[in-house]
Amino acid sequence: MSKATLPLAPPVAKTLRSDGVEARNRLLDAALELFAEKGYSKTSTREIASAAQVNIASISYYFRDKAGLYKAVFTDPRSNPGVAPELIDDATQPLEWALGNLMRSFVEPLKQGDLIQQCMKLHFREMLEPTGIWQQEVECNIKPSHHALASALCRHLGLAQPDDDIHRLAMAISGLGVMLHICTDVTNAVCPALIASHTALDAYCDRLVDYAMALTAAEALRRALPNKPAAQQKTRSAPSTKTAVHPPSLPRRSKPKKTPT
Repeated sequence: MSKATLPLAPPVAKTLRSDGVEARNRLLDAALELFAEKGYSKTSTREIASAAQVNIASISYYFRDKAGLYKAVFTDPRSNPGVAPELIDDATQPLEWALGNLMRSFVEPLKQGDLIQQCMKLHFREMLEPTGIWQQEVECNIKPSHHALASALCRHLGLAQPDDDIHRLAMAISGLGVMLHICTDVTNAVCPALIASHTALDAYCDRLVDYAMALTAAEALRRALPNKPAAQQKTRSAPSTKTAVHPPSLPRRSKPKKTPT
């Protein structure tokens, strides 16, 4: 008698992995919306699990606890702009390459649609009701990227180390991308075609790189100009020390002497 052929076992591990990724992403999406609308303290894990249509135990399985889920939402690369410092500060690459990587880190998340709007709302709420995660974001991501950009600017301008004006320039360049996120509702009201498609966003990214290069060129030109002597620098707030000039006074007429009669 021939042995019955056993059916092949289904790829359980692969199925679980696929379902796990989907469940994890559903938790992230549901938590993002609820945290952005209600804040950290007023959002329960039960609400999040219900909105994601998963078992509440999934939160502890994927994120350990509510705080871990909040951190994962806040740093989710699908919606949170970020760029590794080594993609900005590379001595073998020109400044335009670094600026392109920086600006794409702002533009690419906008292609996710409403997801990035929820992320911006979450950031604003975190600033109003801080949990400490924003300070971690500044220390761990924003500051390293800023210093990398300052280093790349110094190398491009031939400077040994950044001064206050280099830090101002780096802030101004990063601000081009930040404003694109903060003012999407304004852009949609004024000229929606600017961010209406992936092609439009790619064009916007190219222009941001051009503008950043122009700001850098302006800083190079400013540094090349001779400094004005201190005597020619006017302080608007200083009171004027000039003495008012009055017309010379006319001599008094002497009264005619009376002749005694």
